[in-house]
Amino acid sequence: MKTYQFSIFVLIFLVGCSKNPKEKGYEFMPEMVHSQAYEAYSDNPVTKNKKTMQLKAFGSIARGHLPFTYGSGDKEAQRAGEELVNPIAFNKDNVARGKYMYEIYCLSCHGVSGEGDGPLIPKFPNPPDFKTKRVLSYLDGRMYHIITRGSGDMPSHSAQIFPEDRWKLIHYVRVMQNLRK
Repeated sequence: MKTYQFSIFVLIFLVGCSKNPKEKGYEFMPEMVHSQAYEAYSDNPVTKNKKTMQLKAFGSIARGHLPFTYGSGDKEAQRAGEELVNPIAFNKDNVARGKYMYEIYCLSCHGVSGEGDGPLIPKFPNPPDFKTKRVLSYLDGRMYHIITRGSGDMPSHSAQIFPEDRWKLIHYVRVMQNLRK
């Protein structure tokens, strides 16, 4: 290190320090150390739109979530069925996880064996039996769409069930349908 650089370093060190522990010394850019706090719904003179709480950035995606570009309705479900393929391997562990998720979220309406005879059914219309010709013809992507967006009286479960667990749940439904062993 050259002599003048060392001299500048020592000068800054001496100006910034003090022997008195109650003195903080010189603060370079004090607004960085002691920033002004604003309430979430208060006006903020610092931002362009004068609001403290800002909208999320356009195109941003919440951590841990993926965008789902398929809308609601039967046509979108059909398109999802044609375009989406189950990326999760069919194995004992994944089917077991699918069964676990089914028992939490689906059993109350669809029943133990998937026949649409769950304990809530007297109060709600029967959901379709998984072994009907129509439901047997559903591709995995369509079932994923139904779990994600809902269908008929069934609400969306996208907030409760992670995408990976939706695919595992579909594996379990296929086992219930006797399509996979």
